[in-house]
Amino acid sequence: MKSNLLRQSAVFLAVLVTLTINGLANALPLNGLNTGEISDRFAVYFVPAGYVFSIWGLIYLGLLAFAIFQALPGQAHNPRLKAIAPLFLLSCAANSVWIFLWHYEQFPLTLIAMLVLLGSLIAIYLRLEIGRRRPQNAGERFFVQLPFRIYLGWITVATIANVTALLDYLGWDGAPLAPEAWTVIMLAAAALIAAWVALTRRDSAYLLVLVWAFAGIAIKHAGVPLVSGAAWAATGLVAALALGTLLRRPQQDLLALATR
Repeated sequence: MKSNLLRQSAVFLAVLVTLTINGLANALPLNGLNTGEISDRFAVYFVPAGYVFSIWGLIYLGLLAFAIFQALPGQAHNPRLKAIAPLFLLSCAANSVWIFLWHYEQFPLTLIAMLVLLGSLIAIYLRLEIGRRRPQNAGERFFVQLPFRIYLGWITVATIANVTALLDYLGWDGAPLAPEAWTVIMLAAAALIAAWVALTRRDSAYLLVLVWAFAGIAIKHAGVPLVSGAAWAATGLVAALALGTLLRRPQQDLLALATR
């Protein structure tokens, strides 16, 4: 009983600390630098328009909802929440460390923190069996699975963006290919990941996050036809995949009810 309370308290506290660090990063700001201002230094195309980053508000709202839900007395013995707690604490630590590394311009180390964050979220996603196991109730669906579906979608995009920023920082110009061509390749890779998620997990929330990001890339780089065109193409493809998963879900739910 005491161990469950300790776990629930640790998860709740980790969310509050992560939210505080991210909020202060721009409110202070840390090292006198704004997160977006640092990002704008890098001459890369795999970065969406500024408004796209507002998705962090949705992500942190979801994590706060998760923290409250998992802290409820009725969730103290939930085996799925127990299984993901260590991984979630690791993800919070990686998120917070990344903020400090980014603001203090330790860019090579930011990629390590980002990969730890990505890896921990993938592990959480797999342990929750998202797309493979139906949630036990609406609470788990909306306050556990949904926040991590959105979070992982965004960190997938953020990891690719982090790699491109680091390569620019290291002075790699992409030769013999032009930066625009590399952006098309990265968009294609991200679209393939989306297709895999659509086919194996039918995760519309994850896909819609990628649609949001790709459209933001197209809008920001409207003056670069190759990048903008590829981004709009990726947006359309992933949007179609998301629509397909949304249309299939009601049919699957009806079939499940009919076979009970």
